[in-house]
Amino acid sequence: MTSNESTHGNTAADTSYAPEHTPRLPWAKLAPEVYKAMVRLDAAARQGVDPTLLELVKIRASQLNHCAFCLDMHTKDALAAGESVERVIQLSAWEESQHFYTERELAAIELTEAVTVLTDGFVPDEVYEKAAKHFDESELAQLIAAITVINAWNRFGVTTRMVPGHYQPGDHT
Repeated sequence: MTSNESTHGNTAADTSYAPEHTPRLPWAKLAPEVYKAMVRLDAAARQGVDPTLLELVKIRASQLNHCAFCLDMHTKDALAAGESVERVIQLSAWEESQHFYTERELAAIELTEAVTVLTDGFVPDEVYEKAAKHFDESELAQLIAAITVINAWNRFGVTTRMVPGHYQPGDHT
């Protein structure tokens, strides 16, 4: 038995992947007005938010929410827009790899985590105050909106088991 067989239960020659799961239901087709409203809300929320920062926020929220579809979409969009593979990979461990990000990005990532998880039922004052130091009130309002919107998208994606892997950068349909 090879080490691959003992740890993974398959042979080294077995390179087949698990089958793709089936989505639970096509929610966008079944609730088209909600989908259209979400698209409009997303467009409104991103106004005035730096596109690079926005993708980092969307990726981090999607990691926390385990939304594979949104991770697929936003990592591809970030990479297509010129984001580095290294920064995308390190985002899941941002607290240990802060040197990859600006102070402004770190404040946004930390705020994203606080808004997404809400473990204590609220966003801690120190997290909010740190973000408020790096964003003016208008920018902060838009950032909070963008974080809220990606969390809503994640909930649709996770609940309906949207299938990752087919998204092409820039294809938001």
